[in-house]
Amino acid sequence: MKMKYVVVSGGVVSGLGKGVTASSVGAVLKSCGLRVTTIKIDPYLNTDAGTMSPFEHGEVYVLDDGGEVDLDLGNYERFLDIKLTRDHNITTGKIYQAVIDKERRGDYLGKTVQVVPHITDEIQDWIERVAIKPVDGKEGPPDVCVIELGGTIGDIESMPFIEALGQFSYRVGPGNFCLVHVSLVPVLNVVGEQKTKPTQHSVRGLRGLGLAPDILACRSTEPLEEHVTAKLSQFCHVPISNIVNLHDVSNIWHIPLLLKDQKAHEAILKVLDLQRIGKVPREPKLAEWTERANKLDKLKTPVKIAMVGKYNSLSDSYLSVLKALLHASVAMERKLLVEWVCSCDLEDSAAKETPEAHHKAWKLLKGAGGVLVPGGFGDRGVKGKILAAKYARENNVPYLGICLGMQVAVIEFARSVMKLSSANSTEFDPATPSPCVIFMPEGSKTQMGATMRLGSRRTYFLANNCKSSKLYGNISSVDERHRHRYEVNPEMVPELEKAGLSFVGKDESGRRMEIIEIPNHEFFIGAQFHPEFKSRPGKPSPLFLGLIAAASGQLDLLLQQNCGIVSLNSAPRCTTNGTAVTPVKKPYAPMKKKPLNSLVNGFYANGNGIQI
Repeated sequence: MKMKYVVVSGGVVSGLGKGVTASSVGAVLKSCGLRVTTIKIDPYLNTDAGTMSPFEHGEVYVLDDGGEVDLDLGNYERFLDIKLTRDHNITTGKIYQAVIDKERRGDYLGKTVQVVPHITDEIQDWIERVAIKPVDGKEGPPDVCVIELGGTIGDIESMPFIEALGQFSYRVGPGNFCLVHVSLVPVLNVVGEQKTKPTQHSVRGLRGLGLAPDILACRSTEPLEEHVTAKLSQFCHVPISNIVNLHDVSNIWHIPLLLKDQKAHEAILKVLDLQRIGKVPREPKLAEWTERANKLDKLKTPVKIAMVGKYNSLSDSYLSVLKALLHASVAMERKLLVEWVCSCDLEDSAAKETPEAHHKAWKLLKGAGGVLVPGGFGDRGVKGKILAAKYARENNVPYLGICLGMQVAVIEFARSVMKLSSANSTEFDPATPSPCVIFMPEGSKTQMGATMRLGSRRTYFLANNCKSSKLYGNISSVDERHRHRYEVNPEMVPELEKAGLSFVGKDESGRRMEIIEIPNHEFFIGAQFHPEFKSRPGKPSPLFLGLIAAASGQLDLLLQQNCGIVSLNSAPRCTTNGTAVTPVKKPYAPMKKKPLNSLVNGFYANGNGIQI
């Protein structure tokens, strides 16, 4: 079967949820029996997302091959359970670099290199080359490639890509190209009615650039009224059956169900000429999605996790961490409440400069059932993260430190337990006499892009009785994704271990520390890798599962199962030497409900807010 392409574009405003829409389209098509891959086009000039601030573009998502890519690729991997490569994220920087490299080699010898045809041809060639790569672990090319065009129609930086996609639709021929245009149908508070004019103008602009939408995906706060759909159909020249309403829902796991209920799959399959070949079942199988979405809506017993970060003003900075927490909380049948604690507000200096924020930050931290310190770069807010680690260690509060979160836990342990008051990372104090964390020898201090330790690396467990090994199902090793320049100083490891800090996971050399634990603590684990990048709905990350279990009084139950990640109910499910295990659960008192600055149930909504 010839490769089919579904392009998802956006109009009117940014932040409409093109990434979630593209992921949901892929999930529905996959449930129809098709093999699906994805590509994200980002029109910015950066080669990749690796050097961007989280405040600029949200988190940097890391792939198995070490690619530092847009966070939407995380949505694709989570929704479709696939493994993408760095080439699945196309940027203007990559395209221009490829064309310039060819020009320097003489590939265009004698030609004037121009945007058309050389840039547009490179874009089309890149799409065709990457689309055939298998991403689901099976051999052979996928059936459908879903392509998300970043930005908004009309942006000047998107023009070469729009021109290329117009040419591409002609190159692949009719029946092989479907354009889904995501647009906004707002409601003005003054008049209180749904307005179609923004979408009309967006579609008109798209047509003026040589592309005509096959499917119209309309974002709105409430379901579209019937006459509004008819008006959109009339003025946008799109059949009513091809207009899909993606209104706000309680959680984004409902979006594939919305598409199915409105028979969006039938419209897409018809445009792609797939219905007549008999390969695809008529109805998508989304029973697991339905169960998962409904389960999330019904969760009532809360679990509070304090997120001690430095990029809290933009929640997308920690999007994968939030998703991993959500996956774990659903598996443990708890309603997730994330308390956003700015690490700077925990510091002693904040008590004088911003006393109210300081008091509030500590109140949130002390009121949480678990503490999570995510990764980060630079010394801003590090003192607060160290204080958070100290609070969790001294008060037996479940703690999970990721990347920098592990490093600050080591620094705090050296300072408080080993009495090395000057212990620090050379990232924050190059002249520290007690360098607990050091710059990796193979790193570069002059070239910033793609010079960290990146991608999937293997961690070997050194102890079978440690919590992290049990959470991973008592396996000997695990592959997780990394993104760091600094590491725990191997020369100080013997002293740290002698003082009571266990390094239970190391790399193949035995000199690079990957996982730490404090054995006599309820749950105190730090990981140099980023376990959030491989968490999936229905297959939560083991370390996040452990944190949620510990924070909700279910850790003993989880560890005694000792048979991998499972769904927990009241009845015993695992056996040891043929005998059923009936663990004793710790008492858990539900917290009183009160207004919280927390994540409760996110909405599939406009803007860059939390999208569960």
